[in-house]
Amino acid sequence: MELWKQLEEAKRLISEADAIVIGAGAGLSSAAGLTYSGSRFTEHFADFIKEYGLTDMYSSAFYPFETDEKKWGYWSQHLYLNRYQTGSLPLYQDLYELVADKNYFVITTNVDSQFEKAGFEREKIFEVQGNYGEFQCSVPCHDGIYANQETLEIMLANRQGLEVRSEDIPKCPKCGADMMSRLRMDHRFVEDRHWHQQESAYLAFLQQYAEKKLVFLELGVGYNTPTIIKFPFERLNAVLPQASLIRVNLEDEERDGILTISREIGEVVSAWKE
Repeated sequence: MELWKQLEEAKRLISEADAIVIGAGAGLSSAAGLTYSGSRFTEHFADFIKEYGLTDMYSSAFYPFETDEKKWGYWSQHLYLNRYQTGSLPLYQDLYELVADKNYFVITTNVDSQFEKAGFEREKIFEVQGNYGEFQCSVPCHDGIYANQETLEIMLANRQGLEVRSEDIPKCPKCGADMMSRLRMDHRFVEDRHWHQQESAYLAFLQQYAEKKLVFLELGVGYNTPTIIKFPFERLNAVLPQASLIRVNLEDEERDGILTISREIGEVVSAWKE
């Protein structure tokens, strides 16, 4: 199908939908400008690149820093930049305008809070993999979640060279162990009460609109964790009677029953707004 026909068909499906489920992966934030490599990385992490030979923010998350002070020296800047220094990005704002008057729900593997910053209701967002703005116990000894902005600002303000002070490393208020970012990097990830509430809300939304015109709008979802969004969307699209799946991703090929648009997400959303 020609691109303009794809765009028009997708726009029609969105316009006529009773409800929309947005499934968003890293490709959406990257398209919006929240990139983990290139000039954005070199601009903000030049000293770390020189010291450790880091190449991008994604692989830096797995770098074996020798001490906790050095680890938090990097992580405090990584978290603060991507959660607090980066404001609401225009692509997310455009996406919100597209669905603001619709019944919508968001499921995302992104951890940067861009949906909430753009105006999407927090109770309609299921952040499956965590959030840059939260800490949890590294054990974990309990399922408490803690906002981290003030702690990060203290670490950054007192940082000596590329290392934070030992006394500024966040500790669990319950057991005294180190805190960690609440990101699903291993088995320790805490699924707290709010996480389960949002999972239930998402499932209830799917059930509520299962027999109606439900559009699954998949944006920038790759194959790192396809069992969270990509594969479930495909199954639901196949079994729900009036469902449609619109997939926007440069890396995906056309498949029967799926409206696949292999173009930049920003270009596609801008076309839908016209």
